[in-house]
Amino acid sequence: MAANYHLQTHGAGRTWLFRLGLVVLALVVVYLVFEYGRISAGYDVVDAANERAAFAEHIASLDDEIAELKQEIAVLETHREIDREAYKEVEGSLISLEAKIQEQQDAIAFYRGIVSPADGKPGLRVQDLKLTRGGEERHFNLRLVLVQAMKHDRKVSGDVTVSVEGSEGGTLKTYALTELLPDDAESDWPFSFRYFQDFDRQLVLPDGFTPERIHVEVRSRTRSISSIEESYAWATSQG
Repeated sequence: MAANYHLQTHGAGRTWLFRLGLVVLALVVVYLVFEYGRISAGYDVVDAANERAAFAEHIASLDDEIAELKQEIAVLETHREIDREAYKEVEGSLISLEAKIQEQQDAIAFYRGIVSPADGKPGLRVQDLKLTRGGEERHFNLRLVLVQAMKHDRKVSGDVTVSVEGSEGGTLKTYALTELLPDDAESDWPFSFRYFQDFDRQLVLPDGFTPERIHVEVRSRTRSISSIEESYAWATSQG
């Protein structure tokens, strides 16, 4: 009787170990499939970390350069007060240095928007949208910059849709991008990038139409990366 009980207990123990082994094996298989999927999608932890470190190093370098430029400005301002005869030359140098500082600060803001945006939110976003007048009447140039903030372990792909809202003949009117493109322009607007991508498109507004707002929809086809929609007042800038 005791021997029979011992055999049953031993058999139950082996069954339990066998089931546990199956569970462990299943978990290993699931993990390997998951890793394979991430690698197939372009995931590379080391590569992404190195590229983020390079962005951070570039930001630090730009900060140092801005500090040096500000010191040069301080010296030039002192010389301007001392030597009135060289005023125009010094003034020109000051303007040039201040423009360079602004350019560097814009670059820092751009890279920080990718690595560590002010709102701390990862994902797809419109970093910049600029409208400038074209070479002909009713022609405008649209520049759009898209970035993927903080997380860069995979590329984000999708397409952009743009529409312009305004008034025509006293009533509200909305034109899709395809209705505003020149005849020889591509109507599709796909994107695919890990960090950022910029675009230039030409728009031709119909006669009698007054634009008021421009709507941008950035549709992601990458799983776990959300699409976004933004709306901007129609405003043109110089160059």
